[in-house]
Amino acid sequence: MMEPMSHGGPQGLAVSADGYTFAPAATALTPGAKKSFTFAITGKDGKPVTAYDPLHDKELHLIVVRRDMTGYQHLHPTRAASGNWNVPLVVATAGVYKAFANFQPGGQTMPMPMTLAVDLMASGEFTAVALPTPKLTATVDGIKVVLAGKVVVGAPELTLTVTRSGKPVELQPYLAAHGHLVALRLGDLAYLHVHPKDTPGGEPVGNRVTFVAPVPTPGKYRLFFDFKTEDVVRTAEFTVVASPGAPPPHHVSTT
Repeated sequence: MMEPMSHGGPQGLAVSADGYTFAPAATALTPGAKKSFTFAITGKDGKPVTAYDPLHDKELHLIVVRRDMTGYQHLHPTRAASGNWNVPLVVATAGVYKAFANFQPGGQTMPMPMTLAVDLMASGEFTAVALPTPKLTATVDGIKVVLAGKVVVGAPELTLTVTRSGKPVELQPYLAAHGHLVALRLGDLAYLHVHPKDTPGGEPVGNRVTFVAPVPTPGKYRLFFDFKTEDVVRTAEFTVVASPGAPPPHHVSTT
């Protein structure tokens, strides 16, 4: 299943949209210190939303990443009856971080889930890390992940294959899918979150999974692939360059 970029444009670029607002209790972080990050999603009436439709086994997914696209975290906060959310959060280094809330308001007829975002500040000196050069392989805890497929604007297919020492490593179900892929655009961190297209009925997929990732514009992106193997959730990271897709069909007026 795929979550398109937004209601009319890329997601993750606004703190408010369609009457909903991402409202953190505080935006200051202390590097190295674990603190409870508390926030609410408020509705048109200004009150915290208390009804959500489950989105891949959770009511809300929280993605936190520094603006140079380091320090990625995929978290699942706990909601109180009041509508306030909280989650233990620790960032390793100083810098400006961006937090994305991905959710589906309960009982709404929206065509797709929402993603709102806010900036968080971890005080202190820091040096921004340059985006790693494009590469089609990543190694996490001795597990090799290979990315195949051309990233183009529109709806490209990307396949990720997981091995250890040359042998297949089976992908396990994680949050109702066999993998989760987040793409962030260099510059403004426009957000894209997709799920595998080839996991019907939760059937085993072996060590290979395919996504459709419709990036909105040409340019550089950072991909974060969350996957579960050997009962452990890991994240493989890639830098890719998206090329222009095919031009839209020429429209001929009939008037």
